[in-house]
Amino acid sequence: MSNAHLIAQLDFLLELDKLKAILRRTRPAGMQRLENSAEHSWHVALMALLLAEHAEPAVDAERVMKILLLHDIVEIDADDTFLYDETGTLEKVAKEEAAAERIFGLLPAAQREAFTALWREYEDRVTPEGKFAYACDRLLPMLQNLANQGQSWLENGVRFEQVIRKNLPIKDAAPGLWDYVLPRLEAARAAGWLA
Repeated sequence: MSNAHLIAQLDFLLELDKLKAILRRTRPAGMQRLENSAEHSWHVALMALLLAEHAEPAVDAERVMKILLLHDIVEIDADDTFLYDETGTLEKVAKEEAAAERIFGLLPAAQREAFTALWREYEDRVTPEGKFAYACDRLLPMLQNLANQGQSWLENGVRFEQVIRKNLPIKDAAPGLWDYVLPRLEAARAAGWLA
């Protein structure tokens, strides 16, 4: 293994440090500060490990964790797009594609290809692992919002129908998790946390 190989890997790792500066709209449960994308990626990867038994069909939990550890790296260049921001979503794909090419391009060829494939698996949501990774990524902010009395929903005027529509992929990947969260969303609407 060449020195250039190691330097490329270390350069990639240092580039990932920038993910800690990307702020999301959701706060960690019970906290006043905003969550950053690095924290989110770590938390949702652990969520997948913990809840993999609820995936239908069964998934390779380790692969799902890898997908989730990589899925938001593109936000270093593309920034976080709030799920319910309809206009921001229009530009998101092109910005994230360019970011993936640049950031994963820092890696040695074999790792660049492997990491890009895992990122793409999340984006394409065709495999059971990609679908479950996406479901976990949708579920965590909902749980945080429920724990924080609808904080980011209220601050951003999010409607109940938007939450249902944007998070329905959970039902396909993990019906039991959707069955758990749906009545809580209905209770959040009744409590006035969703328009």
